[in-house]
Amino acid sequence: MIASCDTPGLLPISDALHAMLGAITAIDDSHWCPLSDANGRIVAVDVISPVMVPPADNSAMDGYALRAADLATNATLSLIGTALAGSPFNGQVRQGQCVRIMTGAVIPPGADSVVMQENTSVLDATHTESDSPVIEFLQVPTRGNSVRLAGEDITQGEVILSKGCRLQPAHLALLASVGINQLQVVRRVKVGLIATGDELTYPGETLKAGAIYESNGYALSAMLKAFGADVINFGIVADDKALLSQVFTQADNTCDLVISSGGVSVGEADHVKDILHQLGQVNFWKVAIKPGKPFAFGKLSQAWFCGLPGNPVSSYVTFEQLVKPLLEKLAAQAVRPAEYFIASAVCDINKRPGRADYQRGIYFRDEAGALWVKPIAKQGSGIMSSITQANCYLVLAQDCANINQGQSVTIQPFNTLAY
Repeated sequence: MIASCDTPGLLPISDALHAMLGAITAIDDSHWCPLSDANGRIVAVDVISPVMVPPADNSAMDGYALRAADLATNATLSLIGTALAGSPFNGQVRQGQCVRIMTGAVIPPGADSVVMQENTSVLDATHTESDSPVIEFLQVPTRGNSVRLAGEDITQGEVILSKGCRLQPAHLALLASVGINQLQVVRRVKVGLIATGDELTYPGETLKAGAIYESNGYALSAMLKAFGADVINFGIVADDKALLSQVFTQADNTCDLVISSGGVSVGEADHVKDILHQLGQVNFWKVAIKPGKPFAFGKLSQAWFCGLPGNPVSSYVTFEQLVKPLLEKLAAQAVRPAEYFIASAVCDINKRPGRADYQRGIYFRDEAGALWVKPIAKQGSGIMSSITQANCYLVLAQDCANINQGQSVTIQPFNTLAY
């Protein structure tokens, strides 16, 4: 059990993250995946290029391949052939000669430079057995001009992607460019979702008195799938200790991580914490974060566990700030540091010391390019529209007090949290 500091009973968010990432062991199971299905997957082992890119010296321009030294004394050369991409010139470029060449075509033997066609003129375009066209050059190139060298991009045996890399479309193009059509990826993280509470009702059903619609599961499932996890949704489970224990045991046996929403506060019907103690251990409970204080982390007999608050904004914020880095570590992905920017406050911002506050806000640039931010008017932990109407978090440190208009504020744009 980790003790909190600074604020009695609450663990600073930096300490919570450090504790979780220190406890988590990355998944080491991997399998072969075709390149066509690899977007978003995590590279399991370093990927080594089997070839050079480009595989041979080639032209960066449409123009003429030649020997640069020839143009030092003569502005005209005889055209002896053409080199196309995929169809090299079959011959040798000798003194006084040049070859018409297209972008990407292999540099012919003997040539060492390319002059782009805009810097040339055809003096005689008549092709006969004895009379070759003559090309006049308006530029004297240096040796190597407009030539892309073999291996300039990638050398054979080079590590082109490191273990832990999350594959993006550009990575797929890179892999294809060296002829790789499959690679080893880490198996997907299996995550179980459990929503607890007698008051919860599925959308589409009629609400009874005192009931609310369950919404956390939809956001959490969507974010987990965007991350690349396999999601098992165990649905709504009533506040019944025996039933909750049964569902948690099932999730523990089938998942790498179990995430619950609700049931981690101090109410008489909140059984999740008790069940966690019975099935495993609580590493910590209650974090100095607003919204989201009653966040729990621990381990069941096999699966890791994160207990999120029931309020929708609290659930959403704690997932992005605490669970997402944990998922990256668990999935054997390189954990990405959070991206922050500094903006000026449009207005006064209320803040009491004691918890790191992730207020929802809107940032923008003025005509001079300066960055400004203003908080959404309604900041309640049950007001989900504060997320949908915002484009950033105002990240107010645990010991921070009220912010005055014009003061600097740390912001975390939502687009930097992309999965």
